[in-house]
Amino acid sequence: MSVHRRRSLFIAVAGLVLAWMIALGGYIVFKNSKLTAEKVAAYLRSVDLSQLSGEARAKALRDLARKMNALSVEERRRARFEGDWDRWFAAMMEEEKSAFIEATLPSGFKQMLQSFEQMPEETRARAIDRAMKELAKAREEAEKEKGVAVQSPAQRSGELSPELQQKVVTIGLKSFYGESSAQTKAELAPLLEEMQRLMESGMLFRGRR
Repeated sequence: MSVHRRRSLFIAVAGLVLAWMIALGGYIVFKNSKLTAEKVAAYLRSVDLSQLSGEARAKALRDLARKMNALSVEERRRARFEGDWDRWFAAMMEEEKSAFIEATLPSGFKQMLQSFEQMPEETRARAIDRAMKELAKAREEAEKEKGVAVQSPAQRSGELSPELQQKVVTIGLKSFYGESSAQTKAELAPLLEEMQRLMESGMLFRGRR
C-alpha cells in the first residue's frame, strides 16, 4: 500500500472515530440534561423549602415548576408518585400553592375541564372511575418497583371519596375545581392530569379492562 493511500485511510478512520466520539458526547450530554421523574424527586429531597425565605424560596418554587413543566406526560405522572410532595406542600403558604398549581397546569388543562363539563352525568362518572383506576394501578406499580408498601386509598392524593365523586359528577369538574381550596387542587392534580392524559390518548372512554 502506497504512502498516499495509507494516509488517506488513516484520515478516513480518524474522521469516523471523531464523528463517533462527537455523537457519543452529544448523547451523554442530552441524557444528563434531560429531566426525568427521578431528577425531580431528587430535587424535592435535596431542598428543604421550610428553611428558605425571600428570593431563595421563590427561586426554589420557580425551579420546581420549571422542572415539572419540562417533563413528558408519563414522567410527570411518575414524578407525582416518587417525589416528597407532602413535605413541600406542607411548607407552602396558600398563595404559593395557588401560584405553583397555576404555573404547572399542563397544556390543554382548561379545555379538558370544559369538555368534562359538557358530558352527561353518566359519562362523567365513567370517566372519573376509569381515571382513578388507571392512576391507582400506575401508583401501585411505581410503589412496588421502589419496594414501598402500598398505601390505603384514604391516604392517597388524587383519589376521591364516593361523596366527592358524586359531587364532581353532579356539578361538573370545572365548577368543583373552581370552588376548591389550593390544598384540594394540589391533592387533585394527579387525578386531573391522569384524566387529561387518558382523554388526549382516546383511552378515557374505551371499554374497561
